[in-house]
Amino acid sequence: MTEKESDWEFGRDIDGLPVVRFVRGEREGRPWADLLTVPTPGEIGAEIRGWVGAEIGGGVVSAADPVEFVLSSMSGWVVSGSVEFGEQLLRRGATVLRHGHTMYRDLAGDPPSTGWAAWARTPLRDGLRAVPCDRDAEEVLPACLAAYGPAHPDHRPGREQELRLLLSGRLIGPVLPAATLAVDTDDRVVAGVVLNHFEGVPWVANVFRHPGHSYPGLGRDLLRRSLAGLALAGSDRVGLAVSEGNPARRVYEALGFRLDHSSLSVIVP
Repeated sequence: MTEKESDWEFGRDIDGLPVVRFVRGEREGRPWADLLTVPTPGEIGAEIRGWVGAEIGGGVVSAADPVEFVLSSMSGWVVSGSVEFGEQLLRRGATVLRHGHTMYRDLAGDPPSTGWAAWARTPLRDGLRAVPCDRDAEEVLPACLAAYGPAHPDHRPGREQELRLLLSGRLIGPVLPAATLAVDTDDRVVAGVVLNHFEGVPWVANVFRHPGHSYPGLGRDLLRRSLAGLALAGSDRVGLAVSEGNPARRVYEALGFRLDHSSLSVIVP
């Protein structure tokens, strides 16, 4: 079904024409076609010219219908791509896994009006202290797991293992020094911002607050401190992904994050 070229794999029809391209991985214990796109006729023609060393006549190169191809060849896979493509699969019986938005903040060209140093000194109320995110997972997990209860849009099975891998740096990359936790007067973790190095960019991998702690805006205050830490250390950009329906998106926008693109991940029937 596929032919690998660098990090991309191509799904091909019976004539060998590329129908879809994607990066293969694993998600939810299933094969995963991430960043799935449909090659344009021009891209298909250019690839064929590379195969046969000849020009393509007729002006139009066609391949199998991408939606039909995915349904017939990738049953049981997780497919992540554009919202439009995912919605076509949903109409054919696919199941939503995640509708997400990728956002970035310019740290170098768009500092806050008060300056990064002021953000780095953002005070924490209720006797809380900001400490580095370098604690054992057992200290961080109770508050982090409690923050993702059944009503949260990112609640899902396997969250504990995912968080353990994230905190160990084995999921998307090492935890960065600017990652920050908030601890109470008993030195218990009640909130945090987990920052990882992901594909060359600092990444806000998790922002959490224990729901039993009545400090609205704690995540925002910690995020200000963490972003300032990145900027003052020389990072010029930071990214994150937020699920559709997560009210935290409004906080990210207020802190200067801007939408880069949206994607829909579905499980193919």
